[in-house]
Amino acid sequence: MTEELDFLGQLDPDDPKQASQQIANKLRAAILTRRLAPGDKLPSQPELAARYGVARETVKRALELLRAERLIVSRQGSGAFVRAQTQRAVELRPHIEAAFERPHVTIDFAGFSGETLRDAISEALDKVRVGRLAPDTIAVRVLISDMTVPMALPSRAETQADDPAVRERAERITRRAADGIIDQVTELGDLGLIRSTTVEVRMHRASPLFKLYILNGEEVFYGFYPVVERTVSIKGEPVAIYDLMGKDVPLFHYAATDDDTSHGTQFVEASRQWFDSVWSTIAYGYAG
Repeated sequence: MTEELDFLGQLDPDDPKQASQQIANKLRAAILTRRLAPGDKLPSQPELAARYGVARETVKRALELLRAERLIVSRQGSGAFVRAQTQRAVELRPHIEAAFERPHVTIDFAGFSGETLRDAISEALDKVRVGRLAPDTIAVRVLISDMTVPMALPSRAETQADDPAVRERAERITRRAADGIIDQVTELGDLGLIRSTTVEVRMHRASPLFKLYILNGEEVFYGFYPVVERTVSIKGEPVAIYDLMGKDVPLFHYAATDDDTSHGTQFVEASRQWFDSVWSTIAYGYAG
């Protein structure tokens, strides 16, 4: 049974998170990547306790976390099972970290500025720096809107029209995020910690209305940018703008499986095709 559970990994003694949280993270990743498919029975509490070298109470706390997230259900006398419907908003960071456990990491992002991606990968990259994660290669592609050209969004709320000053503010945010991603990833290659690192950023002239992450070509996270009216400071003056709010946007998860007809597999394939089509046609180089 121990070998059968190898996909669940081991606990990290240097991780400050409690053992129950680490176990929950391992099981959550297995569920959302379909290593444990809807309807599958989870390993028993004694099996998980033996796997991770912890008390059963620790395993019970981990399962309670997943039950609270509606990822699993318990059946009296039968054990715990993956809930049949697991399509829900998810948190990106654990999946980014799981992606970095692979020898070859690929991340494709399409959206507004890439701020969320920059922040999400920073923790995984920190673990690479201290040797807790050790991928062989990292390749990142970032597809963002060119805020130096007229856009429908963001815009001045009063006129609902493009405003160069509003775009200039958005362009600074976009450039800061893109440069941060480039610097963080290439630094690992410069330090010799990763055999090969590549980061490529391209832009296009369409307003961003959604964000898309593709991890290792197998998982997709998709979310919509709500348009909100808010007041920001531009050249020291308060200005009401229609803005795109990306922070805390719910992301929905899709994973490819061995079933080519599954909803997850088809969504991942369609997302990859969409990204590659924009990347290879209307997108152009970023002058960093």
